[in-house]
Amino acid sequence: MTNSEKELLEKINQTLTQIKEKNPLTHCITNSVTINDCANASLAIGGSPIMAEDIEEVEEITTIASALVINIGTLTKLQIESMKLSAKTANKTATPIILDPVGVGVSKLRNDTTIDLIENYDIATIRGNISEIKAIAKLTGLIDENNTAKGVDVNIDDIITEENIETNGRIIKELASKLNTTILASGPIDILSDGKTTVAIYNGDDMMPLITGSGCMLSTVVGSCVGGSSPLEGSLLAILAMTIAGEKARAKVDEKDEGTGSFRAYLIDYLYKTDAESLASESKIRIL
Repeated sequence: MTNSEKELLEKINQTLTQIKEKNPLTHCITNSVTINDCANASLAIGGSPIMAEDIEEVEEITTIASALVINIGTLTKLQIESMKLSAKTANKTATPIILDPVGVGVSKLRNDTTIDLIENYDIATIRGNISEIKAIAKLTGLIDENNTAKGVDVNIDDIITEENIETNGRIIKELASKLNTTILASGPIDILSDGKTTVAIYNGDDMMPLITGSGCMLSTVVGSCVGGSSPLEGSLLAILAMTIAGEKARAKVDEKDEGTGSFRAYLIDYLYKTDAESLASESKIRIL
């Protein structure tokens, strides 16, 4: 590990302490399928989640929040209006916005909503799988690839590997710079970039995508972590905490000969037990 990578991990440990001390109020307008898991994930890392989406109160809630998480997993017209009002308020109060563009590239509604949010509001972090990130890159004119996600799941042709990591890292870095945001593309290898610093994360387990909501949980954890720090360091803390917890959850499941239901519970357990020692000793990162 290089000195730059070691220094980055030292900052992440400091960020974890900040989150625990601040207990950032994390306002989530999120996926109704995974809302309970998202709330529990935020609590586990040290955040204080509130799941408010009625247009009559979202402005007030956003005003007092440390971060706003917008997840387009189960869009409705009324929810979209709440998202826009919350985003407008967040920009007025300098509250960081985390966008999870679930299924962007699959339908016109998801495409239009995502681009509307990106073009009209300042987004601190965009967190999605690599197919969703590439869909945004295509919609914003950065690339012309035609891959489409499998519903809300990644296209197999897009999966980040050692063979394509440099190419994908460049796309993510250029998109982050173009949109003036931080981008976290999650997968077997995760890539994070703010347009200047680009990091590959090698932690995680292949059981994580086999439970509904691991990505939604991650985006909410990103919200809590960014709400208590900065977009790059908060996003890196979130992905390391989630992926290391995933590794430990898998080991526990294998030890007890259990399945994905138990994995889901252990994932939140080990997210709660995240500490500086595990981050320092178990994180596998590389600055690209």
